[in-house]
Amino acid sequence: MSTKILSIGTAVPTARLDQWRARDFFAAQPGVDRLTARLIGAAFDQSAIEHRYSVIGQIGSGGTLFSADGELLSVPSTGERNAVYRREAPPLSAAAAREALDRAGVDAAEITHVVTASCTGFFAPGPDYLLVKHLGVPVTAQRTHIGFMGCAAAFPALRTAQAIAEASPGAMVLVVCTELCSLHIRSSRDPEQIVASAVFGDGAGAAVVTAADPRPGRPWLDAGAFSTAITAEGEQDMDWTIGDTGFEMRLTSEVPRIIGREIAGVVEAMLGGGDPLREVDVWAVHPGGRSVLDRVQSGVGLPEESLAHSRAVLRDFGNMSSATILFILQRMLADDSIPDGARIAGLCFGPGLTVETAKLTLHTGTAGTASRSGPAEQGKQAVRSEQVPPAAISEAQRELV
Repeated sequence: MSTKILSIGTAVPTARLDQWRARDFFAAQPGVDRLTARLIGAAFDQSAIEHRYSVIGQIGSGGTLFSADGELLSVPSTGERNAVYRREAPPLSAAAAREALDRAGVDAAEITHVVTASCTGFFAPGPDYLLVKHLGVPVTAQRTHIGFMGCAAAFPALRTAQAIAEASPGAMVLVVCTELCSLHIRSSRDPEQIVASAVFGDGAGAAVVTAADPRPGRPWLDAGAFSTAITAEGEQDMDWTIGDTGFEMRLTSEVPRIIGREIAGVVEAMLGGGDPLREVDVWAVHPGGRSVLDRVQSGVGLPEESLAHSRAVLRDFGNMSSATILFILQRMLADDSIPDGARIAGLCFGPGLTVETAKLTLHTGTAGTASRSGPAEQGKQAVRSEQVPPAAISEAQRELV
């Protein structure tokens, strides 16, 4: 009996932040001196991000909590920021969940368990409760929330769903990761805060997980082993705390270097000592930033095209914390150039520095129609694949919750 990820759904807010516009907006804030302006320009221009999405509205358009006049970034309290999370996270979660259910061909009434993950806001009853209430999930569904684990939380959420499915073969688990990272942006001269402002965006990803057989003709992922590793260094280099004016991310320049030094050992342990170039066909790596992807690529010795999907999600959405890896896996499910039986290695990075890993196998739903090609060739094909458009949360959907 294997656990299957039947489908993945994604959703983003309607407001798109073009990277160049966001760069100029932050550089124009009061108190930004010439050195800070240069740091802002470098962080935004070298991010490999073209645009991101945000619940706080289009920069420069005016009338938002963070830009009352369209030009100046205000400083809301943590309570004010969390109030926006409470308003915006539920409809975004619901939009991603609906898409996942539709793609799986599963009715909300079939869901037996709900697992949610988020680190960018808190309230109770939370999004897990509202998903049950407004999607038509049975009120008897058992709910689990994974909070404040940062960017790596999607794999613990999927691992929890796998444990549920294996313990209860008839279970149908809905997993939803929702992050509103832009709520915690701020104007700052601190290089770490500048980097955070340059890379983080908002989004939600959802998955339907079960041990039951998938619907015929639909692609799905077989969930294999999950593992966790804590690097020898990094506890002081990536952390996430609650301050008086929002949550505060510390993300130092040492993080990519630590990942670069230790990722080969983590991958070797994940594969039981096997050769990553022979035992992995496709790589799904959380794009904490461009330099993180570069360090993983060089540390494991991967060809340039191996991280095509990860780089594409970074380019189009930025770092959406825990939701990001689900966007990457959704692209892979939609990529018809990846053959049936392709082996996927997933890597996510969170505070600590913690590395969460997953071994997955992609099934096209049409076994036998595609032959396995080498990982390098698959990467070249992946560059040509199209991104599955995420659902944009609408005012009508917002009214449902």
